Amino acid sequence: MNKTEAEQRILKLRELINDYRYHYHVLDESTMSEAAADSLKHELAELEKQFPELITPDSPTQRVAGKPLDKFTKVTHAQRMISLADVFSEAEIRDWVRADEKLMLEQGITADGRIKGYFTDIKMDGLACALHYQDGLLERAVTRGDGLVGEDVTMNVRTIENVPLRIDEPGHVEVRGEIVIFKQDFEELNAKQVKAGEKPFANPRNLAAGSIRQLDPRVAARRRLKFMAYDLVEPDLPTHSEAYAKLRQLGFRTSGEDHVFQNLSEVLEEIGRLADYRQTLPFNTDGMVIKVNDRAVYAKLGIVGKTPRGAVAFKFPAEESTTRVRDIVISIGRTGAATPVAILDPVVVAGSTVRHASLHNADEIKRLDVRIGDTVIIYKAGDIIPQVKEVLISLRPEGADPFDYQKALKKQYPELEFERPEGEVVYRVKGESSDFILKRALEYYASKPALNIDGLGEKNVELLVNSGLVKSIADLYRLDVKKVAQLGRFAKLSARKLVESIAASKRPPLAKFITALGIRHVGAQTAVTLAQGFGSLEKLQEATEEELMKLPDVGQIVAESIVAWFADEDNVKLLEELKALGVQPVYEDTSNLPLVGKSYIISGTLSNLGREEAEDKLRALGATVTSSVTKNTTALIVGEKPGKSKTEKAEKLGIPIIGEAEYYELLNY
Repeated sequence: MNKTEAEQRILKLRELINDYRYHYHVLDESTMSEAAADSLKHELAELEKQFPELITPDSPTQRVAGKPLDKFTKVTHAQRMISLADVFSEAEIRDWVRADEKLMLEQGITADGRIKGYFTDIKMDGLACALHYQDGLLERAVTRGDGLVGEDVTMNVRTIENVPLRIDEPGHVEVRGEIVIFKQDFEELNAKQVKAGEKPFANPRNLAAGSIRQLDPRVAARRRLKFMAYDLVEPDLPTHSEAYAKLRQLGFRTSGEDHVFQNLSEVLEEIGRLADYRQTLPFNTDGMVIKVNDRAVYAKLGIVGKTPRGAVAFKFPAEESTTRVRDIVISIGRTGAATPVAILDPVVVAGSTVRHASLHNADEIKRLDVRIGDTVIIYKAGDIIPQVKEVLISLRPEGADPFDYQKALKKQYPELEFERPEGEVVYRVKGESSDFILKRALEYYASKPALNIDGLGEKNVELLVNSGLVKSIADLYRLDVKKVAQLGRFAKLSARKLVESIAASKRPPLAKFITALGIRHVGAQTAVTLAQGFGSLEKLQEATEEELMKLPDVGQIVAESIVAWFADEDNVKLLEELKALGVQPVYEDTSNLPLVGKSYIISGTLSNLGREEAEDKLRALGATVTSSVTKNTTALIVGEKPGKSKTEKAEKLGIPIIGEAEYYELLNY
């Protein structure tokens, strides 16, 4: 092949390779296989090797070029690379609009002082960079730096496959955008790091920034970086939306999430949509940019400090935050697993207040070296229960001792024994299988003090669990009459009655439901106290130890147990499942009931009622039922063979002692 033929072939190869690059890296489309594209690139490289005088700066072979640099050159931006002011609420957005419109009216920027249109785009979490083209060729790439002066990172940016090395636009063109690493690419890169025995990268944003600041461009080339354009500085166009259209026309990739809205209510709706949708995006984002769409108005509004008046960045609720570990408690789950939970100073993460975080197991506590009093970084990325990401050792208080897991187990559960089965990371209650614990939990859930589900006694629970139909409490509400009827103890009629009885328990009294959960140290009376104190399961779920301990008869041990139960991932998932299946506890205000403020104890056997049923009837009238006589006891109710110590203590304190007949009179109050 002579030089003329080679030149023609080279031009065609470049055109075809660039077309493949544009479709694959900008449009996410594939015009040919990767192997075919690699073959074309190889042919081009060989021809340019043979005829080096035909190499041009925009050739696909020049994406990785040159030797490592000694340092980066400083470059002054012709136009400052500004930062946007952050806003965190609808009220702050409305304040921004009011301030802009007031200024527009006062300075006559528009006739009526109104913003005629808003331009919005997702805010990508990466490294800001400006690309400069002269007569179509990529001339220079500069980082934001301090906004006035950045660093020349052209050689590294040339390695980014979706950055055009040539565009079809004369004169000077400046394109600004964000250099990012997509989530999937980040995960694959980290998998390779781990496989190679290297430390995984912290997050995509830091990796993108670090890659661009590598002096060796070959490092950046291996990092799968992408450039996502968000502004066209030159040429200047009338609106931001037209600038985006021009960017795409020139071959740049944008987020695809840009929109134009005529009024603020539409902008606020878009924020709500993106709040739910953003997790599905291929890149990380922490907010949404809102701009006055008219660029002439935008420019006239001017800049305050380093931020333009004509734009703000709405920040989505943070998914990471720092807080202090106040305590570490251990929860015993429904399978007997002992799960440690960090009790935290309340902090808002991803839009909700977080008070505890799972520590998973003893090994995780050791790995993190988390201690009571430590300041930690917690995160919540789609998980129900927040996780501890890192301990800030430099902020550790003096005297913070390492957490002794076995000692904590003995202190918090002195009557239980634990073992760590071989090959497992979790400590479990010794001598009790998961099925055994599940059966006891189901029996208690269905018992009279709890939801009183007819037909769900010990033998039927045994059968349901052994058959595999019920693997959790939530499975009760998934039972099918036909499948239950196939079990040995059931016929079609009894199966229907059981399923109907379970369905009838979907709207239990809140106190009964709290009892049914089987929270350690929380009996029927404590459940009533909790129901009255918080009024809903959701409020109880968010309660702190201090809030719990303000209630009568709730001490630190009980409070810790409640907090730990609601912090256990398995328990939270159970509650979510039950809610999805239609189980909705109902709180009934008992403040006007006749026995509110009265406290009773039942001792001995009543002739017509069992102890639990007799106590429930008192609670139904607002009374408190306790197990020991105190000076606050209203009366001791005695049946046959009452406890001698309780009777003697009541007599000593002058507490009235009443019989079964007087008890029934109370019920007819």
